[in-house]
Amino acid sequence: MSETDTTPVYDVGAPEPKPIDEELSVKLGHLAEDAILRGKPNGDERCDNCLYYLDTDKDVTYCWHPKLRILVGGDWWCQWWEEIPED
Repeated sequence: MSETDTTPVYDVGAPEPKPIDEELSVKLGHLAEDAILRGKPNGDERCDNCLYYLDTDKDVTYCWHPKLRILVGGDWWCQWWEEIPED
């Protein structure tokens, strides 16, 4: 194959979601609805200032609330938002 040949070595076809992707999309969609999970803050309440936001130095991190337990964005919000107690 020459340097100017752009023919792929393998033809894997166009990417398509697998059945597991569709199942997870439905499952996570229900979870987001149940949690009233939103991709934007609710006033001053947002995931990155919530007790359950695992790593406040990151824009996306794990939420360890027992009813959620998924990756969330710092500007997101859900009904289980809880203030971080001051020591």
